[in-house]
Amino acid sequence: MEAEWPRESLIVAAQGGDASAIAALVSGSHPHVQRFARSLCASPEDAEDSAQEALIILYRKIGTLRATGALASWMFRIVRNECLRRARRAWRGGAPAESVAMVSAEEDALDRLEAQRVAAAIAELPADQRRVLIMRDIQGHSGRVVADALGLSTAAMKSRLHRARATVRALLDNPAS
Repeated sequence: MEAEWPRESLIVAAQGGDASAIAALVSGSHPHVQRFARSLCASPEDAEDSAQEALIILYRKIGTLRATGALASWMFRIVRNECLRRARRAWRGGAPAESVAMVSAEEDALDRLEAQRVAAAIAELPADQRRVLIMRDIQGHSGRVVADALGLSTAAMKSRLHRARATVRALLDNPAS
């Protein structure tokens, strides 16, 4: 079975400024951040650089994380943004401007706002649904792996995943509720 995200107690201690907890949190998050980066970045070099940058941000800004259960979605967003930044820089430097469809500042801002909305919706889920959703949809584990890791039957895992997705969809469709 793959490594799990660090425990909530470790995240809380790190948020409080405990240096050894911060080091353990960064170390425990490293394999997940690398996997995110490898799946999102255009090259292995960009993936490694993006993962390192994301871990530096985690180290420096863990105190700003509002919900301990949102660590995975927060790190995914950081890695995604870093991979996009590196891709844009490569496009600007490596090809004529007219041959590359550049993402406008407006589109970039809208993408970031949408990512924040999704992360906020996931953070609002009950912990059991949030874990299933993150493991299945963000980390990409198979249903069987998720069920086994959480000690659930496949049917129970699918039910929680369905409820989590429906709740996130409802929160995104009706932001005022």
